[in-house]
Amino acid sequence: MGTKGKVIKCKAAIAWEAGKPLSIEEVEVAPPKAHEVRVQIIAAGLCRSDTHVINPKFEGAFLPVILGHEGAGIVESVGPGVTNVKPGDKVIPLYIPHCKKCKFCLSPLTNFCEKFCKGKNPLIEQELMEDKTSRFTCKGKSIYHFFGISAFSQYTVVKDVNLAKIDDDANLERVCLIGCGFSTGYGAAINTAKVTPGSTCAVFGLGGVGLSAIMGCKTAGASRIIAIDINSDKFAKAKALGATDCLNPRELNKPVQDVIVEMTNGGVDFAIDCAGGSEVMKATVDCTTVGWGSCTFVGVNVNDKGLTISPVELILGRTLRGSSFGGWDVDTVPKLVSDYKNGKFNLEALVTHTLPFEKINEALDLLKQGKSIRTILIY
Repeated sequence: MGTKGKVIKCKAAIAWEAGKPLSIEEVEVAPPKAHEVRVQIIAAGLCRSDTHVINPKFEGAFLPVILGHEGAGIVESVGPGVTNVKPGDKVIPLYIPHCKKCKFCLSPLTNFCEKFCKGKNPLIEQELMEDKTSRFTCKGKSIYHFFGISAFSQYTVVKDVNLAKIDDDANLERVCLIGCGFSTGYGAAINTAKVTPGSTCAVFGLGGVGLSAIMGCKTAGASRIIAIDINSDKFAKAKALGATDCLNPRELNKPVQDVIVEMTNGGVDFAIDCAGGSEVMKATVDCTTVGWGSCTFVGVNVNDKGLTISPVELILGRTLRGSSFGGWDVDTVPKLVSDYKNGKFNLEALVTHTLPFEKINEALDLLKQGKSIRTILIY
């Protein structure tokens, strides 16, 4: 390609400061250095995690930044030493790298890499490349990366260990959701919770992640799937994807966990929190059965005080787990893409809106107002 080795000028959405709309700007994207890949983003989804960093309450954000971590694209050029992808390959960038050398990558117990979990808050890790510089410049200023991806730019630079090569015939406008939302929820049920056939499940939060968790519970063979959200408009979609019951805590005359315990003769076998926040975390624990109740936490609420738990609740046999990106990694994402192509799950059901990239602030408003599940941005 004629752009190899040269700076590319393109459009990107920049967060200059917290609490303000993103600004569509012309940015300069430098060529990839050693073990880096420059990717043309074709489509991206909008995830709530993108909004956390520009929330004025969020502590430690690096600004200005190009957000976006749920995308798919085509390799434009590669830096020295890159062997896993080549120009023209279709790829999904992943916020969890996979160096294949560290103790985490070598363990079958996790999908983490030491490059991901070295800091206290992964949301603000990978804000620069390995040499501690950015590949983005705008108006003479260096712009931070986000999650090592920065999908809200027509071109981005990603480390080779953060890229999954996928099938050449993959539909990028759908499989971009495998970059975060779908994989996170679906894998939380299948890989982390390990939902069993015939079991009862509760899923809190019916955004893209929660609906994907419902798909995972159904795929795993759960006999009853209770969906919980404060927005009843989401219930029809949840039932279409496998939920058997839907509850709105604001329409109940007692705590939702008490209702679930009554409905299930003592509590569900598996509960998955895809919403976050101390109240939902507590309900997630309380709605599971003693003896073997499994609680999996996926959702994050900005600056929430978190969960206070009594040892008795654990001594009574409950287990608590956290899940990040549903347990998938660079090696397993290509299989998810193949499963989608073969009709194993329905990504279309998660897409409520499709907008041109320039309307990203409209997409953010839809998300904040609870009017969208996933908006796909087309570049």
